[in-house]
Amino acid sequence: MEEFESIGIATSSMLVELSISCWTGRKLDKAVSNEIDASKHTKVRAGNYHKNLFAGNHHLDAVVKYAANVRLWNTKRTSPWSDSGGRIVTMENLFAGGYKQELDTHRTNYLALANNFKTVYPTLVSAMAFQLGDLFNRDEYPEPEELDSKFKFEYTISPLPTSGDFRIDIGEQAKAELIQHYEEHFNKRLNTAMRDVWDRLHSCLTHMSDRLGSTEDGKRKVFHSTLLSNANELVDLLTKLNITKDVKLEQARRELADALNGTSLESLKESDYMRETVKSKVDTIISKFNW
Repeated sequence: MEEFESIGIATSSMLVELSISCWTGRKLDKAVSNEIDASKHTKVRAGNYHKNLFAGNHHLDAVVKYAANVRLWNTKRTSPWSDSGGRIVTMENLFAGGYKQELDTHRTNYLALANNFKTVYPTLVSAMAFQLGDLFNRDEYPEPEELDSKFKFEYTISPLPTSGDFRIDIGEQAKAELIQHYEEHFNKRLNTAMRDVWDRLHSCLTHMSDRLGSTEDGKRKVFHSTLLSNANELVDLLTKLNITKDVKLEQARRELADALNGTSLESLKESDYMRETVKSKVDTIISKFNW
């Protein structure tokens, strides 16, 4: 296991814990589930029918989708750390990289969408009585004043703990054992975080290599516009996710940036030469590093 200087990493990185609560408006309808089982003559419960309390309406869907997109954005911009959900963000990414500013913007947008839904909520409930027919059950809809607790956007940014944080009244030998245990735990988590970054890069490269290749009968493979946009996004993100300042990771990032330089979606789709050139550079990166 590669070891890192915990104090050095801790002074250049922070822990962010993001918590987004979002009511989905989905409800298990046991009565309908039983009806379906009975109509199909099942002997046991074969499935569950989950009802969308706001089917056909976009207000709540907009909130739910935004929350999902923010979680995905946060996963891309940070590295994993703890099982409880804490993730690492570098100091450079936190401020100069715009992470904190974007996070605050996402919070403002999310709460605005949630407030918009809460404003029209009484009207929506009345409309659903007509839209859902016999599936409508007023008891399944919370009272308007209960909605505030169902939509939360909170985050905590705190220092990355180090073994030097042990301030307990125990013997020196016991304290040394605890420090050693934490250092091992720290390095294990940091290796996991960096492994995640390397895996993102490897997944991007192998996907590009595959899609820029040809089928068995020599035809071009189809790829989406995200093939290039995702790769360019990753080139930018890797400068913010390289917590340990890994020289090899930075080398791989630079080589991918070089492979993408001057490349457009149109050129990849229209030029066999461009596809082969980019694929060759990508394959070289894949072969060069110990994944």
